[in-house]
Amino acid sequence: MEPKKFAKAWIDSWNSHDLNDIMKHYADNIEITTPMIKLAAGIESGSLQGKEQVRTYWEKALTKVPDLHFELVNVTSGVDSVALYYKSIMNKMAIEVMFFDQNGLVNKMIAHYTDL
Repeated sequence: MEPKKFAKAWIDSWNSHDLNDIMKHYADNIEITTPMIKLAAGIESGSLQGKEQVRTYWEKALTKVPDLHFELVNVTSGVDSVALYYKSIMNKMAIEVMFFDQNGLVNKMIAHYTDL
């Protein structure tokens, strides 16, 4: 996995608003944790598990934010993981840490945002 190549593909997928293209980056057992889940869906834990739950949530999010556009600022890498620093929705800066499974798919993601 090449961190910069992954980051560009990930940003491009989100900016395309093509949910199938977005979902190709994630494993079936994906677990996401983000304060956006708590804000938008009212789920206190801020977490969702499984590709279908995540897909349903993101489908609603893309409908609510039709002008969604991410701007990549930087990429860092770790052991089987990357952290993307980017400009997100509502002009918030975000850091997403993504962990990869043995197939090179994201199976865990944790997001952080400025001043929610």
